[in-house]
Amino acid sequence: MCGRFVHKLPPEELATIVGAEGPVPNIPARYNAAPTQDLAVVRFNPKTGRRAIDLLRWGLVPSWEKDLKGGAKLINARSETLAERRSFAKAFQARRCLVPADGFYEWAPDRTPHFVRRLDGRPMLFAGLWEGWKDPQSEEWVRTFTIVTADAIERLRPIHHRMPVMLEPEQWPAWLGEDAASPAQLQALLTPPADLPVEAYPVSVRVNAVRNDDPTLMDRAAHQEPAMNAASSAASPGSATSRGTLF
Repeated sequence: MCGRFVHKLPPEELATIVGAEGPVPNIPARYNAAPTQDLAVVRFNPKTGRRAIDLLRWGLVPSWEKDLKGGAKLINARSETLAERRSFAKAFQARRCLVPADGFYEWAPDRTPHFVRRLDGRPMLFAGLWEGWKDPQSEEWVRTFTIVTADAIERLRPIHHRMPVMLEPEQWPAWLGEDAASPAQLQALLTPPADLPVEAYPVSVRVNAVRNDDPTLMDRAAHQEPAMNAASSAASPGSATSRGTLF
């Protein structure tokens, strides 16, 4: 599950990292990014042959939905069923994207919020899907996205049994559609490596409220459970339930 994340990287720096060209939108720092907000997404435009950074609404809305409310529930897409589920199948084939983040929040079974970040300091680029939805009344197009999730690596399982899929630079061309890739090859990109360099630590319950959006949300809480960062920690996959998310 991924229901909140951090995006604080300056737009120009993000554009350099992902190799995006063209105008970069004004992207305010988000320390508690939440569903239904407009957030930065990296897409490849086959017509121009370039990558671009755009602001899309978090929560994928399939083209056949009558209103935007349905997208509030589709903030995540299970990697195992992308090609089968009607809501995601076409996007998986042709509308894949990257969602930049500096870390994400997850809630343990006891409802303690944790912040997950890379140990090497690099930003995370989540695998995502995007879709276009046309308002039947105004006839305006709304672009929305979802974040792809997979089984959590062992280090993170004490917190939650799912995690967003993070893609490395060498995987971006295939996922964005710049390089040809079969469904099987795309699916192979969605298994997180066991040695993924991440850590998780407890943070303040202030993150539970969307109205709180400041850098202190990432600060380590006074009391930390060492087991959360031990690679040898044991937990039963699937035993944890989603906590602290909006839905």
